[in-house]
Amino acid sequence: MPKVPLRFSVNAEQKEIMVEPYWTLLRTLRDELMLTGTKEGCSNGNCGACTVMVDGKTVNSCLVLAPEVSGQEVLTVEGIARNGKLSRVQEAFVQEGALQCGFCTPGFIVSTTALLHRIPNPTEEEIRLNLAGNLCRCTGYDKIVRAVQRAAGS
Repeated sequence: MPKVPLRFSVNAEQKEIMVEPYWTLLRTLRDELMLTGTKEGCSNGNCGACTVMVDGKTVNSCLVLAPEVSGQEVLTVEGIARNGKLSRVQEAFVQEGALQCGFCTPGFIVSTTALLHRIPNPTEEEIRLNLAGNLCRCTGYDKIVRAVQRAAGS
């Protein structure tokens, strides 16, 4: 099967690469663009470790074929920090100790960033509901919820 051209924006940078039509966005980000912050966990959309934003909406990049994002804006965890400075979400996760092994953290950071864009001051119930697609195997979710609340300023 021949490769196809893919033109899209990743972390506000225009990209044009050749991809196999069956490659996932996850594979393309990690293996072709070397953006390894996005993690491969379950490969079936259940864990959220591969969460990225496509045109402002969170998606499991293991379930999206790379050609599907043609012409769109993809935001990965590498694009959350700006000019070498952590975002308020990233800072809050550090301050609250909301990470242990760190494997799930990129997905939580992206999902939290998207949540706070939609709901600037979410309730605990809204936080838990909106982060339900992200799984952490190391810790309870209380520190993660507190980190989201800190980032929201509540």
